[in-house]
Amino acid sequence: MPELRKDPVTGRWVIVNMENPKKAGDFSVEPRARSTKICPFCPGHESMTPPEIISYGRKAPAKNTPGWQVRVIANKFPALRIEEPTEKKKLGVYERIGGFGAHEVIIENPDHEKEIGDLTPAEAELILAAYRDRCLDLRRDGRFQYILIFKNYGEAAGASLEHPHSQLIGLPIVPSRVAGELEGGARHHARARRCIFCDMLARESTEKKLTVFENADFTAFEPFASRFPFETWILPRAHGADFDAVTDAKIKTLAEALQKTLQKIRDALKNPSYNLMIHTLPIHGGRADSFHWHIEIIPHLTQVAGFELGTGFYVNPTPPELAADILKNH
Repeated sequence: MPELRKDPVTGRWVIVNMENPKKAGDFSVEPRARSTKICPFCPGHESMTPPEIISYGRKAPAKNTPGWQVRVIANKFPALRIEEPTEKKKLGVYERIGGFGAHEVIIENPDHEKEIGDLTPAEAELILAAYRDRCLDLRRDGRFQYILIFKNYGEAAGASLEHPHSQLIGLPIVPSRVAGELEGGARHHARARRCIFCDMLARESTEKKLTVFENADFTAFEPFASRFPFETWILPRAHGADFDAVTDAKIKTLAEALQKTLQKIRDALKNPSYNLMIHTLPIHGGRADSFHWHIEIIPHLTQVAGFELGTGFYVNPTPPELAADILKNH
């Protein structure tokens, strides 16, 4: 029988197929097509990109030359621009803001073929350090309200270039999805005087029904009301609202959790496209006691259709308990 499940954070409802669930091998994953075009992100092609903002692991002293391990650049085709205004304008019932923002690309490593799960632990840690450092740098500009780190892997997930990379967008407003989590967390805290994310982790620490991977500092699990099959979250086990505050020591264990989780998704689901995003506390405002930063990973295995768009409900053909069991064993 199908089952309606309520997301404990946002209050969103999900329909989960419990009777004839889809397993890992039931999804059709299109193989990645290899491009024959020259890759602007590969070493030796630095002149094809905007000048680098910062690089990590560089063996040569000169900027914009080969020898880097992680390279951060401005997006050549930005969604928002730093020189645009931030003034709000009312147009009757409408409201608009100038297209201010930052849009950067984090080129994750010099190898065109190596994704995060293929790297050494030290190489993966450099990527996470770059995420954190760019967030810390941009938050000094008081115009930013929120900074989103995200990764599109595969054409189905919106990746336009094959070379492993992530993106950062700094915004003058808080995204509605994050705002919904903030509001849900605040409601729960007002009732229970506890963080809802911490409560989810506490339950999972004893039941282990949804856990995919855990180490001393982080837990990867399938949300109880997963919107999508094999949707996976990674949370710090100790309460923390702000990703920017992650220490170098915690970056090591976070890199392990992220690599293991992505490897499991790759192996179990035959290397699907996916989206990855980090949800963190807004720069200005937001309650640190009721929010818990986390990583969301969403494999592209199904499509959103009319029912989902018309109702806001999601239909998940794979119970998260089954998804957790499959990923845990890979």
